[in-house]
Amino acid sequence: MLAALRRHPIPIRAFFRHSLVLTYAYPEEILRPLLPSGLTPDAYQGHGFVAIALVQTENLRPVGLPAFLGRSFFLAGYRIFTRFRRPDGKSLRGLYILRSYTDSRLMAWGGNLLTHYRYSSCAVETCRDPEALEIRLSTPGTEADLSVRAVLEPQAAAPPPGSPFPDLETARRYAGPLPFTFDCEPQARQMVVIEGVRKNWHPQLVGADVTRSTFLERPPFDRLPPRLASAFFVESIPYLWKRGVVMPLSFEDR
Repeated sequence: MLAALRRHPIPIRAFFRHSLVLTYAYPEEILRPLLPSGLTPDAYQGHGFVAIALVQTENLRPVGLPAFLGRSFFLAGYRIFTRFRRPDGKSLRGLYILRSYTDSRLMAWGGNLLTHYRYSSCAVETCRDPEALEIRLSTPGTEADLSVRAVLEPQAAAPPPGSPFPDLETARRYAGPLPFTFDCEPQARQMVVIEGVRKNWHPQLVGADVTRSTFLERPPFDRLPPRLASAFFVESIPYLWKRGVVMPLSFEDR
């Protein structure tokens, strides 16, 4: 019964007041061991990508309920860009969740009941003005503390120095969130696939100064200095997560 509940059985609607996604590049071989069977890094020229999504979420609730019954909270998600090959051979691009943090205890409880997204509670401080967004995240045991200041205007014209992305168009392919989120159930030899549907999705490349990110100081990420590949900002986004769909793993993935 608990396993079935964690397959995202209820479609969920929410509104993203704003979202900042920091994407870091690592060699594929560093990220591959973090992924379960059936998933491979969604790579670009030998680089895989880890994204830190920082989202101010409003009115999250099951589809069919009015917005005023929804919950508003801050969400921080650490995820890997991945690919999954369906049984029919089609390749899907999506995300595999490493950890999730929220400033709402209720959301942490509900998230762990209905998903495998590994929620923990955290403390968050945000400061937003027309020119910049500052976020400070404090987590249990400092396991994923973060401090970042994103300059919203003027918008950046190119990815940050040292990024593997040669231009804005290439970087946008990894602006997140991708259409799907994946979660593997290895004992059942199946993948849970959750599709996200968004509106008004026009991510803008911004400059970001990250002065603290303890999650990337832990193994296996500590093998290399963090390499910021892009920082994208969006705001005022209606979002819908569809009910999770269970797909069997192919024979070679089991």
